[in-house]
Amino acid sequence: MKYRFILAPIICTGLVLLVWQLIFAAPTAKMPTPSEVTMQLELAGSFAKMMNPFEDGSIAKNILISLQRVAIGYTLAAIFGIGFGVLIGVSPFLRSGFDPMVQVLRTIPPLAWLPLALAMFQENNAAALFLIFVTSIWPILINTAVGVQQIPKDYTNVSRVLRLSGSDYFFNILIPSTVPYIFTGLRIGIGLAWLAIVAAEMLKSDGGGIGFYIWDAYNAGNDESMSQIILAVLFVGLVGLCLDRLVGFIGSKIVSEQ
Repeated sequence: MKYRFILAPIICTGLVLLVWQLIFAAPTAKMPTPSEVTMQLELAGSFAKMMNPFEDGSIAKNILISLQRVAIGYTLAAIFGIGFGVLIGVSPFLRSGFDPMVQVLRTIPPLAWLPLALAMFQENNAAALFLIFVTSIWPILINTAVGVQQIPKDYTNVSRVLRLSGSDYFFNILIPSTVPYIFTGLRIGIGLAWLAIVAAEMLKSDGGGIGFYIWDAYNAGNDESMSQIILAVLFVGLVGLCLDRLVGFIGSKIVSEQ
């Protein structure tokens, strides 16, 4: 039974690769097969270079550039999202006033913000950071506000009986009670942040990044381009998975310690 968690992903991945190989095995196919991707990268001797984080223009280095942008934008979104979410959660007036605005803004696609961001900041990197921020803040804010609203009334009544100060109530009741909701929002937000930065870099980035790498490889149009793009897209997904698992792991540890 314990081997199922190892064998199942290996078998299913192998089946997907086999189907991919069979579908695009025809000579006229526009998409390379897994074997062709491997062969092209080996013949070009470029796989090691693409995985070298110190090699200019490599996949690894461009992923690190994107991760730096995500770290800044996502951290700002977490700070403002949690802070404003708490305010909305504890104040019925603010909740009623800002809820329509939040519901409208959260449905705007990430790339719709890009022209506005470029117009505001006149700089590609700052625009990308804003795009990450404005995309990932909403699930953090909404889940935090919901968590505050779900605090049991008994907890609030006990705090009044004990005459807890505002800071004691905040750190000993409000935050511990809302942590699971906060990390749910943080986990959704990190996925959206990674999605937003890749899309933004594909359209407008003069400082590298994995999205820029994918688009630049496509424009190069050489024999290796599709293989490079496929490998880059694969690593985008793997990094996104790692980010999701990392935030989920941190959240589970914090919740279990309470």
